Parts: sequence; structure tokens; C-alpha cells
Amino acid sequence: MKLGTCNEYFEGWAIEEVFRYAAEIGYDGVEIAPFTLAPSVEEIGAPRRREIRQAAAAAGVEIIGLHWLLVSPQGLYVNHPDETIRRRTEEYFRALIRFCGDLGGQVMIIGSPKQRNVQDGWDRAETWARTRQTFEACLPLAEACGVYLCIEPLTSEQTNLLTTAAEARKLVEEIGHPHFQTMVDVCSGSTEAKPVAQLLRESAAHLYHVHVNDANKRGPGFGATDFRSVIGTLAELGYERYLSVEVFDFQPDPRTIAAGSLGYLRGIRDALAG
Repeated sequence: MKLGTCNEYFEGWAIEEVFRYAAEIGYDGVEIAPFTLAPSVEEIGAPRRREIRQAAAAAGVEIIGLHWLLVSPQGLYVNHPDETIRRRTEEYFRALIRFCGDLGGQVMIIGSPKQRNVQDGWDRAETWARTRQTFEACLPLAEACGVYLCIEPLTSEQTNLLTTAAEARKLVEEIGHPHFQTMVDVCSGSTEAKPVAQLLRESAAHLYHVHVNDANKRGPGFGATDFRSVIGTLAELGYERYLSVEVFDFQPDPRTIAAGSLGYLRGIRDALAG
């Protein structure tokens, strides 16, 4: 298992600084929230994309991929009944896929709860169908770019669509494309009736990424979540992709979060491997 970190809690840091610090303390990769680089990835030209990719390589870390995809620009909505809004969102997804591929990233984590909610008055089955159609339309480009779209189940406090690992798997199975997979976020998974370890087992056939965060929204090791069972289950499953640190509480500071989370995760991983 490789260990990565998301970049958005390094508030005010240039992405090059994040790469250097992550590499210095021992992370394998960095996962990027596009809104931290520009309001729209379409504003990031080819020269800057090459600079970002080269900076990661020079530091010695991989660019894992992208998450928090639709925070900006404003007005995007995956499954809106207004076709103009939905098509604009679809086109921006294509722009994100090209951006991810240009950076050498391999995964795009589809969270963005506010941009997928079923609003009052919408038919749920029709909204589900529109959700599916938007992603299906983007998959030929994703495959061409070597990018995997990973649908992220989130809590019912965040969204009312795709709120369980089972629902995410249902969408993956309906779409049936190798470049559309799922992932598990430990913090969100902690709100389900089943233990996170069981969610991982049930999702194993389509599990392409894991966000590691405590149920208290802080980093691994900064709360009471049982990460030994999480990492042990992943080891049993033969999972060799990324555990990526994502936090929602940015206290006390990025260095403490990054170093503390890494040390904690590495200690469990290496103890289990030994």
C-alpha cells in the first residue's frame, strides 16, 4: 500500500512546496484539489501543467490524481434536469480528465455532494439516470487518458444521493466500464451501519482508492477510529494502491497533520507487513 496526502489542508502553500514537503517526510504521492490551483482547470495552460508534473517528479512524489472536482467554477451540477447545466458539467468533467492525464494522475474522486443532490420535486429514478449518463459520456476520454473515475459514497449529512458503499457499487455495476470504479472514505464509511472493514471487503472487486481520515474529520491517529482493522483488511485483500490522507479539520497545522498521519499509518502498515 502506498501512502499519499491531499493538498488542500496546506492552505497558502504553492503546490511545489507541498510536493517537496510530502517527499521530505516520506509520502509516496500527493492528491490535488483543482480549486487550490485555479478557479477552473481550463485556466491552467500546457506550460503550467508541465511545470506541475515536473515539480512532482523532481521532488520524488507521484501525482495521485484529483478530488473535490466541482467546488469551482460555480454553476456545475452532475444530474440537473436542465440540459444546458448538465452538458456544461459534462464538458468540465472532460476538462478535468484531460488535466488529470496531463499531470500524470490516475484517479479522479467524485465527491462534490452539493453538485449531485436530488432536489425537491425531482424524480429520484430520473436523477439517477442523469447521473449515470453524465459519467458514461466521459468514460471514453477517461480510458484514452488512462484516468479512472471513482465514485465516492458520502454521508447523508452531505448529500442525499450515493450515501452508502452499496449504492456506489450499484452505480459502478450498472455502468460496467473498467474506468469507472469506487472508493471508500473512512470518515464517511464510519457513519454506515457496517464496520468500515466490512465495507472494504464488500467493495473489493471495484475498490480503486481509499481516503483515510478519522471519524472526527481529523487525520489518522488524531482520533479513535480503528485504522488497524482498515489497513489489515486492505492487506488481506491484496490492496496495493493509495491510502490518501484527507482531512476536514485543518487544525493544528499542515505539518503536524501530514507528519502525524503518515507516521501513524506507516507504523500500522509496517507492523502488519512484518
